Parts: sequence; structure tokens; C-alpha cells
Amino acid sequence: MAIVWPCPLSVDAYAAAGRRVEAPETPCPVCQVVLAPWSGYWRFVRETGRCLRVFIRRGRCVACRATHALLPAFVLPHRLDVAETVGAVLEAVVSGPGGVRPAAGVAEIPHTTARGVVRAFLVHAGRLATSFAALAVELGGEVVTPVADAGVRALSAIRAAWRAAMGLAGWLAVGRWRFCSAVCGGTLLRPNTNSPYLVVGRRRFMPPVP
Repeated sequence: MAIVWPCPLSVDAYAAAGRRVEAPETPCPVCQVVLAPWSGYWRFVRETGRCLRVFIRRGRCVACRATHALLPAFVLPHRLDVAETVGAVLEAVVSGPGGVRPAAGVAEIPHTTARGVVRAFLVHAGRLATSFAALAVELGGEVVTPVADAGVRALSAIRAAWRAAMGLAGWLAVGRWRFCSAVCGGTLLRPNTNSPYLVVGRRRFMPPVP
């Protein structure tokens, strides 16, 4: 299982750290026991047209013996492009005046990738809209006005939750799309990861590591 943590480092700084990169102490999503370091693996991410090799820490629960990948929030599970790139494409296509091809050109990714990103987001847009609208209220922010378009509604809810979170310690340095990735445990485009940092309605909200 992948666990997403709110990493404030730039992608370049994270990549440069290599195996020396540190992840925060993280509880097992099943047992709530802090995971012990358990090596890791290398993978690639793409930012502004460049592919960078980064090291992903793994943790192992001493209670249930399950292992978990500890993904920095700029990494989306099973996606090459970083969260900021994905967010920029969604902003341009879902709620902006542009289409997929122009957005892909600006983001320096193939238009087929951008199209896949938008389609995957829209599949989960209703769930994301509800969750982030609830989070915005939970954090003392504004109530999101419902609109018919699920994609637009989801982006509005994400913006509202981010505005509410900006005043909390550490989040401003992380940025909106990493905040989004960390809060939903990487489920912006996929439904099968888990976040130990927030469960809406239970107030389990861990700030980023300075």
C-alpha cells in the first residue's frame, strides 16, 4: 500500500538527496504503530519535461509486518508526472477555456497523457468534490456553492480546502496540489491508496515536516 506524506522539498532537492532523503515517522494505516524503516526503491518522475530519478522510502509495521511505500506528495501512484503538472492540466482543461492539446503543450507532456489525466479525474470528481467541500468546512473555511459540473465542483472544493489550510503550520510551503495529494492519499486519479494524515470528520490532520 502507498502512503503519501506532505513533502515540502522541491523535486530537484528531493532527487539530489537520493538515498539520504528522510520521510517522517508514519503510523501503519491498519495498526497505527509507527512504521520502521524498510529500505526503498528507485522510480522516475517527470517535471517540466525532465525525468528525474528519485528514491522512495518504504516502512514496515512491526505488528502486522505489512510494508508500505512512503510517497512524497509530488508523486502520484502509477503516474510519471508530478502532482503540480497534473493540477495545472486539470485547471486548464476542466475549469479553464483551453483544451487538452494546449494544456499538454504548456505542461510539456504528451496530449494522450493529459487526456488520460482529465478522464481519470472526472471519474472520481463527485467523490473528490464531496470530500474536499467537507474538509473546507472542517478546517473553518467557506461552504462551497454546488454547481452541476462535477469536475468544476471538485476543483472549487479543492481550492476552498486549500484556502482554509493555508493558515495552518507548514502547508503554505507545500502548495495546493501536494496538499491535495497528501490529504487524499494520492487518490486524485486512483481510488486505492491511503492517507494517514487526514480522515474527514475525525480531525486526524498531521502537518508537513518542516
